[in-house]
Amino acid sequence: MPEIQWTLDSLNKSYQQGYMTGLAGKESSECPYDNDVLVAAWEAGKDDGLLQYDKSMKDRQQMRFA
Repeated sequence: MPEIQWTLDSLNKSYQQGYMTGLAGKESSECPYDNDVLVAAWEAGKDDGLLQYDKSMKDRQQMRFA
């Protein structure tokens, strides 16, 4: 079975969906893709989103105790 093709648009969409998942603080969400390239983009987005989520949580905590 041939590998499903991907485009720059689908790569960007995959990353953005992963980013929004991470930004929502969802660490254990399942990736909706099965193409290896799109899975990697989604996971990278999720990781970046989680970093931003963690940073915003720390910033909120600091503001609460300031």
